[in-house]
Amino acid sequence: MKKRSLNPEQAAECEALKNIFKARAKSAGVTQTDIADSLNVTQAAISHYLNGVNPLNARVAAVFAKFLGIPVRSFSHRLADEIEATTEAARLGLRGLDDGENFKLVELPQMVYRYPVISWVSAGNWAEAVQPYPDGHSDRYEISDYNSKGPAFWLEVKGDSMTAPSGTSVPEGMMVLVDTEAEVAPGKLVIAKLGSGEATFKKLVEDGGNRYLKPLNPAYKMIECNEDCRIIGVAVRMAAKL
Repeated sequence: MKKRSLNPEQAAECEALKNIFKARAKSAGVTQTDIADSLNVTQAAISHYLNGVNPLNARVAAVFAKFLGIPVRSFSHRLADEIEATTEAARLGLRGLDDGENFKLVELPQMVYRYPVISWVSAGNWAEAVQPYPDGHSDRYEISDYNSKGPAFWLEVKGDSMTAPSGTSVPEGMMVLVDTEAEVAPGKLVIAKLGSGEATFKKLVEDGGNRYLKPLNPAYKMIECNEDCRIIGVAVRMAAKL
């Protein structure tokens, strides 16, 4: 049986996704095979979606968006609306409908995002970077459910200055996800660049109108965050490395 041709909207969605994939796949470290494995289909099937042979659906669109770190709406308003409507219905507690209804809820994949793991040297140079993820910037990526407000990256915690005897503690070896455009405010855990060019991970506090970088480990001293101190980003997620 001959396949039905895509309508203009479906064809435009495939074309838009193909252009985004070409522009972002290399820097995101994503291949068609990665997406095929996630969807449990062949690489040829992924090629068919990108080349407009088969129309995109909500599940396929969500997986592409997850791997490329983009919103579905960037290539398909139709599927973005479908996903949002289904998610909202699930949030309101709706369940399966009677057989007489012409639609039903479907389970959608959880949205996750891929971010590069970078070195502390790269983190310290972040403010001077010409582009967020230059070629060769990282050969390792980790995922998170956090949808960053700006370019984001993972860092592996060094030392024990953020290891606390009680309460919040971020021991050595823990991975922290840093959002470079998250709101900076006292009480947040931040990555800061000091005048020496060194990057450091501390809690931002304010006292008497002055800002300080406070270790969670009381054995370490606070550092004044003066004019030579630049906040690179805010730690928004933490993950253990096993």
